[in-house]
Amino acid sequence: MGALTLDRGAATVASVPLRDALAELPSEWERLREHSLASPFAGWAWHQAWSCSAPEAELRACRTLVLRRAGGVEAILPLALRNVVFRRQRAAALTWAIGDLGCPDQLDVLALPEADLDAVMPALRALPWDILILGNLAASAPNATRLAKALARDGCAVRWGALWPCPYLELPTGWEEYLATLSANRRQVLRRRERVLEREHSVQVTDYDGERLDEGWGNLVALHGQRWAAGGVFNDPRLEQVHRSFAHQLGLRGRLWLTTLDLDGSPAAAWYGFADRETIYFYQSGRDPRWEDKSVGVALMVKMIRRAIERGYKRFDFLRGDEAYKRQWTASEGVTQELVAFRPSWRGQWLRSVDLAARVRARLRAPARP
Repeated sequence: MGALTLDRGAATVASVPLRDALAELPSEWERLREHSLASPFAGWAWHQAWSCSAPEAELRACRTLVLRRAGGVEAILPLALRNVVFRRQRAAALTWAIGDLGCPDQLDVLALPEADLDAVMPALRALPWDILILGNLAASAPNATRLAKALARDGCAVRWGALWPCPYLELPTGWEEYLATLSANRRQVLRRRERVLEREHSVQVTDYDGERLDEGWGNLVALHGQRWAAGGVFNDPRLEQVHRSFAHQLGLRGRLWLTTLDLDGSPAAAWYGFADRETIYFYQSGRDPRWEDKSVGVALMVKMIRRAIERGYKRFDFLRGDEAYKRQWTASEGVTQELVAFRPSWRGQWLRSVDLAARVRARLRAPARP
């Protein structure tokens, strides 16, 4: 599909291939993200890494709606036309271009606060879809909320749904202040383990970026594989390629947190995350099972949370998942959201009725609260 441009008064909306939008608008992409609450997964670097790994058929299915006014680009909406199974029915859907590969969380529509998202509606109508599904949205996604209102004004039926818990820490100003929020037993355990580890071993934290990125990435993949074996996420070659490219871009911007905890000169645990504005995001880790009794993964997490506090970050985000180990660090959580819009066509309205019936059945089956 070639580029399609629609005029709406002073606004112009172009529908262009994702590859073209990435090549031509990298600075605008990041400028708009800075005006949103979206994580780096919504930014240029993740989309670029995803596109470099995508099969040609997937790339051809992607369209990026670019809203411009005289002052420049005001919104970028990267979408994909996909055939999905929705409520056991086949449906032509518009989704995020990047899909769910790698579990990108805390997304939002990239737009300036003053952007007229109603101007995007004609370009959206020109695409052949019955249902629009934007998942993994941040708990507070103001631009997606404005898009939902524009879709409703254009005749679409719109609903929201909760998806994934995302535990997080609101970081205090000091490490001891954070420890005081934990139980007395938890504080004692963390302090004792750190003392014993440093008494019995030479302990060093090594950061990897620049020329050492490949070395650090190799340590992460190896230690993650040792911990999870066949279940490791980096066993997927495409996902590993996406994250390696993403980490490279983060490193160029000084935002990469790729670290190992070295005992007696050898990496025993690895930690991978990234910094963005006032937040540290934790994505993945790994550890050598031979050091299991030393709790090296816990020791490295201690050092990363302490570092985030000491460097003045305000939030530590564990991203998607309600794993028990995350609950050892925090009781706070956000919940990612899903925006679903049904086109005002007979097919879209039929899917809406199927969706409504399924949700009613689910409520009826749900156990009554005491």
